[in-house]
Amino acid sequence: MIQLADRLTELAAGSEPITFPAIGLTPDMVMGQAGDVAAGPLAPFLAEAVADAYNRGDEQWQTIGTTLPPGLATQPSVLHLTASLDALLDSAPAAKALGKPLTTALLNDLLARIETSPLLAAARLEGAVRLAIAEAVSPFKVWQALEDVPVDGPEDFLERLPRILGLTLDRWAHEDTIADSVRDLLVHLTHDEAADADATFELGCDLLRRALSSKTVGDVTSHLVQARRHFARAAQAEEARHDAETFAAVCDAIMAFSRHDSNAIADAADRIANLVDRRDAWIHRTHQPAWLQPRRSAEIAWHELVLQLRGAANALNEDAWLDGWQALVTVLTAYQASRTVQPMTGDGLAFLVQPVIEDSFLRQEAFLAQLRRATQETEHHADRGFDAETANALLNAIETTSSRREGRDAHPPTDQDQSEDDDPDRALLARLQRRAPTLLTFLGADQALRMAASLDDAQLLAIEGFAHDSDVARLEATDPLIVPKLDELMAALSAHPAFTGETRRTFSALVNQTLLFLKSRSDLTRTNLVGGGKKNEPPPFDYRRKPEGSNARKPVEADLQRDFQQWLQKGPLHNAVMVEPVDVAMGRADVMVHFGSLRYLTEIKKDDSDNSRQYLEGRYLTQTADYGNTNAPFGQLLVLDLTSKADTKGNLRLDESVWSTTHRPCGATVDRAVVVGVVAGNRTTPSSYSRK
Repeated sequence: MIQLADRLTELAAGSEPITFPAIGLTPDMVMGQAGDVAAGPLAPFLAEAVADAYNRGDEQWQTIGTTLPPGLATQPSVLHLTASLDALLDSAPAAKALGKPLTTALLNDLLARIETSPLLAAARLEGAVRLAIAEAVSPFKVWQALEDVPVDGPEDFLERLPRILGLTLDRWAHEDTIADSVRDLLVHLTHDEAADADATFELGCDLLRRALSSKTVGDVTSHLVQARRHFARAAQAEEARHDAETFAAVCDAIMAFSRHDSNAIADAADRIANLVDRRDAWIHRTHQPAWLQPRRSAEIAWHELVLQLRGAANALNEDAWLDGWQALVTVLTAYQASRTVQPMTGDGLAFLVQPVIEDSFLRQEAFLAQLRRATQETEHHADRGFDAETANALLNAIETTSSRREGRDAHPPTDQDQSEDDDPDRALLARLQRRAPTLLTFLGADQALRMAASLDDAQLLAIEGFAHDSDVARLEATDPLIVPKLDELMAALSAHPAFTGETRRTFSALVNQTLLFLKSRSDLTRTNLVGGGKKNEPPPFDYRRKPEGSNARKPVEADLQRDFQQWLQKGPLHNAVMVEPVDVAMGRADVMVHFGSLRYLTEIKKDDSDNSRQYLEGRYLTQTADYGNTNAPFGQLLVLDLTSKADTKGNLRLDESVWSTTHRPCGATVDRAVVVGVVAGNRTTPSSYSRK
C-alpha cells in the first residue's frame, strides 16, 4: 500500500493527469492495495486513474476498478467520496461498468448511516441518484431507497435532501411511480426548518416544469401562478436566494407576455439581468456541484428567452418600424424559442407565447403584410439569415386562425351544432386563464367568470395587476412558516364544493387571521397578549403558562376566547366583521364572525387529557360542525391544550398544530369543513426541559 499511496501522492503533486501507466507498478501490485486506498484520502486520485483506464479501453488496468466500490463503501470522508464519484461519473464507460456494484455499495445500510453519519449518507444517496440519472444502472433500486428515506432524520441530512429530490424530478418528473412520492417528500420538508427553503424552491421548479409540459392554457397558467408563489416564498425564507428570485421573475415575464404587458416584461428582464450578475458574484470562485450546472445553464437560457420576449413585445407594440426585417426577426426568434427553450422543454410555453404573437399580427395589418412579403422575398433580407421556416409556420397559423374566425362570423352555430369551443363560459374561462391567471386562482372559477363577463380586456388586465401585486405583497409580508400552511389549508378547503365566491374570500381571510393569532401565541411572552405591556397596566393573565402553586388560578376556555376575540377586533378585519361572544353565561365560549349574511363560528375548548388529532376530532368535531347547519358549512375549532408538557419535553410547531378536516352528520349529504388549531397551554420555559 505504501508504494501505491506514495506514487499517487507524487503524481497528485504534479500537473500531469493521473493514470495507471504513470504509476509504474504492475496490476497485481496495485490490486492488492487499491481497496485500502479507496477507503482513504487518496481515493479521488485512484478513481481518476480508474476512469482513465476505462476511457482508454485498457482492459489490463480496468480490473482494478472492481476494488473501488467495496473500498468506497467504507470511505469515511464526505469530500473524498464526492470527489471520487465526480471522477467516475465523468467517464461514461467507467460509470456503466461499475454502476451496479457502486450503487449497491452506496445504498447498503443507508438508513442506519443516516442516523450515524448524515452528511456521508446524503453524499451516498446523491451518488446513487446520479448513477441512475446517467443510466449506468436501472433506477428502481434508487427509487426504493428514496421512498424509504425518513423525513424526520438528522438536520444535516435533511438540509441536502431537497436538492437530491429535485435532481430526481429533473429526470423522472413524468414517471408517476416515483414523482408523486418525491413531491410528497418535498411537501413534508417544507415544514422542516432545516430544509424548507430548498424544498419550496424544488417544488417551484417542478411546477414550472409541469407548466411547460401541460397541454392546456388553464393548466399552464395555473402551474405558473403556483410556481411563482413557491419561488417568492423560497426567496423570502432564505437570504441571497438569487436562483429563486430569478425563476420568479421568469414566471412574471411569461405571464406578462400572455397579457400583452410590455412594461412588466421589461421590468422582469431587468430583474433577471441584475439577479444573474449578483448570483455570479455570489458564487465566484466557490465550488459548485457538477449536477447543479444544468440549473445555472437554465438561468442563462431563461434570461435570453425573456430578452427575446421583451424585444418581441416592443416590436409588436410599434405602429411603424424603421427596419421591418429586423422587427420580424426579433418576433420570429421569440416565436421559435417558445418551443426550444432548454432545459425544460414542452408545449406549455408555446401555448402562451405563440397565440399572443399570432393575435398581434392579426390586429396589425401592416406587420402582417410585412410577414407575407418576407415569406415570398426571403432573398431580399440583408444578411441572408432570415428564418423562412418559422415565418411560414407563423403565417400558416395566422391564416388558419383568421379563416376560423371568418367562418364563425359568416355561419353562427345553432344550439344543435354548437361545439365546446363556442361555449361562452369556456371562451370566457380561456380569456381569464390567459389574461388574469392570478385573479382566477385567487377568486375561483365561478366568481372570476361573473366578474370577467362585464369587463373588457383593459379593465381585466388592470384588475389582474392588482391581484398579482396583492399576491406578491402577501408573500413578501408573511413569514415562510405561515404561507405554506395557509396554502395547504386553502388547498384542502378548495375541495369543498361550497368554498367559492364570497365564502372563499371571507373564510380565507378569517383563517389567515387565525393562523397569525396561533403563531403569535406560540411565542411564550406576556407582551404579545392583547392588552399587555402598556405602562401602568398590569399584564393580562397568561393562560398559556403552567400555574405556579396549588392556589394559582387555572386557565379556562373564556381566557382563550377573550384573547382571540380581541385579536380579531384589533386586526385588519375590525371594520369588516362583527365579533361577539356566544352564550358565555351558560359556560360556552365561542366567537361568531359576521361578514354580512355569512357567519362563521369558532368554538373554543380546553382539554387536559389528550392533544392528538384523532382524540380532538373525535371529541369536539361533531359539535363544531353542527354550527354550519344553518349557514355556510365552514367553521373553526380552537383548543387550549392543557396536557402535561413534562413528558413530551416541548411543544408542537405551528404547522403541526393546525389542520383542516371535514365531518358529515348522519344522514346528511354535505360535508362540514372545520379548521382546527391547538394553542399550547400549561407551558414552562424552554430551559426547564433541559433540566429534566
